[in-house]
Amino acid sequence: MSYTIPNKRRVVIKVGTSTLAHPSGQLNIRLVEDLVKVISDIKNAGYEIALVSSGAIGLGAAKLGLRERPKDTPTKQACAAVGQCELMNMYDKLFNEYNIIAAQVLLTKYVLSDERKENVENSLEKLLEKGAIPIVNENDVVAIDELELEVGENDSLAAMVACLINADLLIIMSDIDGLYDCDPRSNPNAKLISRVDKITDEIVNSAKGAGSELGTGGMATKIKAAKLATRNGIDMLIINGNRPKNLYDVFDGNIIGTLFAAEK
Repeated sequence: MSYTIPNKRRVVIKVGTSTLAHPSGQLNIRLVEDLVKVISDIKNAGYEIALVSSGAIGLGAAKLGLRERPKDTPTKQACAAVGQCELMNMYDKLFNEYNIIAAQVLLTKYVLSDERKENVENSLEKLLEKGAIPIVNENDVVAIDELELEVGENDSLAAMVACLINADLLIIMSDIDGLYDCDPRSNPNAKLISRVDKITDEIVNSAKGAGSELGTGGMATKIKAAKLATRNGIDMLIINGNRPKNLYDVFDGNIIGTLFAAEK
């Protein structure tokens, strides 16, 4: 199956904690280096890229010596503060090797839902215009209610960013190949759904299940993101992020993973 990258060539890529880190929580250095190299190459081909990156709490927890993702809010905030430094230092160093400027953008849902939303939009537009890659994450250090209620996941944030900058495509890089008709971790006969034209109750039910121990997301949050993106005319892809070169397949026009087609 082939896929045509839209003419505007503006793409949001979201990468999760389970892709960036080993199960121990420590940074997967080889994978992250490959990811940055591929994204840099794609950007050099003329695409505008915004990167929504999870990982701050997971990386912070590992650096602080925690063996699992913290459950109390103050510890999550502390981990986010430590991990965000780690995350941006890594991205800045790696993107700089390819002469690409990385810019940190920390957001909360409140900023995207009131009059300050226009300020965020203007900032992102200017960064893209100047050739930088905005690296967006939720501001978990101050977004206390979101940490406590577990609604502050980056799949939805990525969809919001895609809508904000009028992206043509949203790519969610996960630890799974895409959406299956049932949980492939428990059912070896599960079948990959390559295309979704309408998000039905059946699709929603097939997405139930928890994410990894270090992350907050799961397939259900990706369906939520797909609803927002497709409703606003944006195609969304879920692909396996454990092989960053999968991005080349997408930009070469080959469908991998699951495509959620934009509503017409």
